[in-house]
Amino acid sequence: MPRAMLDYTKTVLQKVSFDTKLFTKELKKAISRLLPNEIEELKIWLKQFIIDKPELQATLVLVRV
Repeated sequence: MPRAMLDYTKTVLQKVSFDTKLFTKELKKAISRLLPNEIEELKIWLKQFIIDKPELQATLVLVRV
């Protein structure tokens, strides 16, 4: 069950990716709730997910903490 929160986060981010503000809000929430190793996995996933979504490129700044 340790990956459940990370998987849930990815699902939510995919569903709200149509709205930059909502995506940013959910990403901030995820960063505050995930474990450090899960955040690293999320960074990798996020880079791949937003490759074809230029409007979401700015959100990468949030995970480079």
